[in-house]
Amino acid sequence: MGSLENGVPVKRDPLLRSSSTKGLGFQRPILRFSRFLFFGKLDYLQWVCTVAVFCFFVVLFQMFLPGLVMEKSGDSLKTENGYGDLSFIKNIGGLDFGEGIRFEPSKLLQKFQKEADEINHSSAPRLRHRLGYRKPQLALVFPDLLVDPQQLLMVTVASALLEMGYTIQVYSLKDGPVNAIWRNVGVPVTIIRNVAKSAAVVDWLSYDGIVVNSLEARGVVSCFVQEPFKSLPLIWTISEGTLATRLRQYTSTGKMELVNDWKKLFNRATAVVFPNYVLPMIYSTFDSGNYFVIPGSPAEAWEVDNFIASHRDSPRVKMDYGPDDFVIALVRSQFLYKGLWLEHALILQALLPLVAEFPVDNNSNSHLKIIIISGNSANNYSVAVEAIALNLQYPRGVVRHIAIDEDEADNVLAAADILIYGSFLEEQSFPGILIKAMSFGKPIIAPDLSMIKKYVDDRVNGYLFPKEKISVLTQIILQMISEGKLSPLVHNVASLAKDAAKNLMVMETVEGYASLFENLLKFPSEVAFPKAVTKIPPKLKEEWKWNLFAASAYSTYANRTLRSLRFLDKLEEQWSQSQTGGSGSVIAIDESFPYDIWEEEKLIGIANARKRREEDELKDRTDQPRGSWEDVYRSAKRADRAKNDLHEREEGELERTGQPLCIYEPYFGEGTWPFLHGTSLYRGIGLSTKGRRREADDIDAPSRLPLLNNPYYRDALGEYGAFFAIANRVDRIHRNAWIGFQSWRATAKNASLSKIAETTLLNAIQARKHGDTLYFWVRMDMDPRNPSQLDFWSFCDAINAGNCKFAFSEALKKMYGIKRDWDSLPPMPVDGDTWSVMQSWALPTRSFLEFVMFSRMFVDALDAQIYDDHHQRGHCYLSLSKDKHCYSRVLELLINVWAYHSARRMVYVNPQTGEIHEHHKLKNRRGHMWIKWFSYATLKSMDEDMAEESDDEHPMRRWLWPSTGEVFWQGVYLREKNQRIQQKEKRRQQSKDKLSRMRRRSHQKVIGKYVKPPPEEDMENSNSTTV
Repeated sequence: MGSLENGVPVKRDPLLRSSSTKGLGFQRPILRFSRFLFFGKLDYLQWVCTVAVFCFFVVLFQMFLPGLVMEKSGDSLKTENGYGDLSFIKNIGGLDFGEGIRFEPSKLLQKFQKEADEINHSSAPRLRHRLGYRKPQLALVFPDLLVDPQQLLMVTVASALLEMGYTIQVYSLKDGPVNAIWRNVGVPVTIIRNVAKSAAVVDWLSYDGIVVNSLEARGVVSCFVQEPFKSLPLIWTISEGTLATRLRQYTSTGKMELVNDWKKLFNRATAVVFPNYVLPMIYSTFDSGNYFVIPGSPAEAWEVDNFIASHRDSPRVKMDYGPDDFVIALVRSQFLYKGLWLEHALILQALLPLVAEFPVDNNSNSHLKIIIISGNSANNYSVAVEAIALNLQYPRGVVRHIAIDEDEADNVLAAADILIYGSFLEEQSFPGILIKAMSFGKPIIAPDLSMIKKYVDDRVNGYLFPKEKISVLTQIILQMISEGKLSPLVHNVASLAKDAAKNLMVMETVEGYASLFENLLKFPSEVAFPKAVTKIPPKLKEEWKWNLFAASAYSTYANRTLRSLRFLDKLEEQWSQSQTGGSGSVIAIDESFPYDIWEEEKLIGIANARKRREEDELKDRTDQPRGSWEDVYRSAKRADRAKNDLHEREEGELERTGQPLCIYEPYFGEGTWPFLHGTSLYRGIGLSTKGRRREADDIDAPSRLPLLNNPYYRDALGEYGAFFAIANRVDRIHRNAWIGFQSWRATAKNASLSKIAETTLLNAIQARKHGDTLYFWVRMDMDPRNPSQLDFWSFCDAINAGNCKFAFSEALKKMYGIKRDWDSLPPMPVDGDTWSVMQSWALPTRSFLEFVMFSRMFVDALDAQIYDDHHQRGHCYLSLSKDKHCYSRVLELLINVWAYHSARRMVYVNPQTGEIHEHHKLKNRRGHMWIKWFSYATLKSMDEDMAEESDDEHPMRRWLWPSTGEVFWQGVYLREKNQRIQQKEKRRQQSKDKLSRMRRRSHQKVIGKYVKPPPEEDMENSNSTTV
């Protein structure tokens, strides 16, 4: 939202921009008022009266209004149950009649337009096709499944989305009565018991879009801040304003880290959706251009029904109004501006003739009661309202100002006989206060604003008057009242309005969400595009799904605002505890922090440090044999070479050494940690140094393959980055006879090996039951992307925009150096068997190295034809939209092509039962395999040719192959051998030179000879002699 990102939550109208350059914001109220009067063509009598009233107010409001307009007390915003009166919108500047208040999601709209233009003007080298074999999938996340208006809204929207072709899955942090309603609609529900571990049960990458509802689902949103879920489209719907009132409190009390945590989550969302145009303005602190408004909600009608069901006593009695009193409620817009008092004055003047219709009683009290409802404004506004009433000669007690929020106005609306909307501001959506009044069955009178005329037909379900001619309001109000009561015609109009308010703006809400998904979500090529918004059946856009919630009593409805306040209180308490403990981050809700484990680990570390210190001291005190300096030097060098083998090995590492198989689990980001195994059979390999698990024996792939430090190739290669990193000098980290890989997504989809399957696989390997075999346990025919049971090449085309076969053919041509026009493909027959997907398989280590040798050349050929366009513009012909994982889906199936045509047996292991079944038996493959193309001798010769070219010529062109692993050929071996011989000869020559220098060393002659002196007793009689 470009209009909010700089802290100014409005977009100016073109007519007002000339004054903004001077910093005034808007024209003075007096000039605007004069223009309003002349333009309105008011009649002469009304003009004279208005001038007189205005002259009186010039002095009066100079005393009272400055405090009203400019006061910014923090206490005026804070209420128990809501977000106050929105008075801080006055901080924008001097709003006169509010015509400049507008919200436009400019950044999102520009983003939608830019993406549409890119698709329309795309110059991809190949046509891309959407094959559409599966439905688009959405995940809806709720903090609970209690009965509330947001559940009613989302059930209504979901019903339309299901009709459009979406598949929906609901996740909730707590169970509730709405669970049965969702299942009745046909949407499965999953309960996430622990927010902090939600990722442990959900593979969010399976969904094309995520919709999170309410601030209370904050813990789930935090999962999408981590990789690999950071790029998922996330829509966060927020209907509560409670957090906005806390922001000023957080800022004043120095809780900026808490504010920054919230801002980080708001910025993560692809779109933050609000149900009205007020909420994005009060949340402008967090706006990063991703705010969006979809107007419409059943909340107003729901709250009115709940109020009527829970309040048996008459509201008029509570407010001390008798049965003969006629109550008129005068309400305003949710936006506060300076010209508001003037609008109230004009309407009070138009209502003045009603005083004569209601004579005073014996106590000089009039039965006419006019209540002006506004937010919690300054106290001097009540004084101003009283002054207006007295100047207009209203009897004392007729006009009354009540400073309450719109959310708390239910008692007044229920007690009123008529509601008048007293704001002339052209708003962008229908005012919620009018929906409430209509739901109460009260007749409404409102100016003929464009947004109000859209839903209110004059004298059908409400009454309209032209804002330029206030005298019409007097005529309307006099026609509505007969002998101090509403006429029967007015009651009929109010009844029609009540029926209309029940399902007001349903169509705007349903079409708004459908259009947002259509513009925001980017579906893969295997996903069928949903129906157009215009194809939604009219019956799904006419009313909310009240019938599904009829069985749920309103007594089960818990006020969402109160729940949101309790949630924020709990969050602040946990934040304070984390600050006391020295941590700067907010602990996730419901997360039990393992302080005991930390304390135990700390004590163990202290004990180990003390033990090592004692051992070092004892070692220093022990007598150690000392040899020559050469012995000491050799011992030091030997210890230095063996220092990596002297570390204390973990139990898992020791167990892994004696196993025939080690399964590596590639991962990227903290979001994958819960899916990784911790037993000795498995070992993690992190594709990024930053996202590695702490205190785990994981392999750092970028340190073994520097290519992965490049984010482009880390994302493009995917799991193949781990393959290349392991194969690069494999004997340094992997000493097992067999090697396996398993995607973390297989665990998320419950397709990973169970204990029974692990045992069966290990037994088959140790018994050499199948020889040189590819064992796999995730089947292509059970992949959710393949509901139509497609054959191998059709499935590959489906997930690669219809260009998989072309990419394979071009890569093989470049790889094998075929110059002529050739478009053949290795046959992958349809014989009733299936293939491996999701990179979950096991191979003999020697065969794995052969596969990596083939894969490096294939990836290099594939990269050569895709890199330029993909790296510069983000587009490639294997995807319909920008995709950083461009050719990872082609590589996912490569293992099948190599295994089939290199004559490896392919055996499927059932991950649950451990049952083993061979697929594509060798005897049935004869005549179909390209053995010469995939034989070890052919691949080895090609590998050596590329290594020789890289080693000798050092080509300056961009070339991926040398960066994917070792560069080795016979010349490298001979050169290294010659280098070793030369180094040995050099050391030998240095030793000879040293001995020669020692032999030729000259000895210095003796300068003199010392003679021992005689005993002391002879010192006196003799002298010492020196010769």
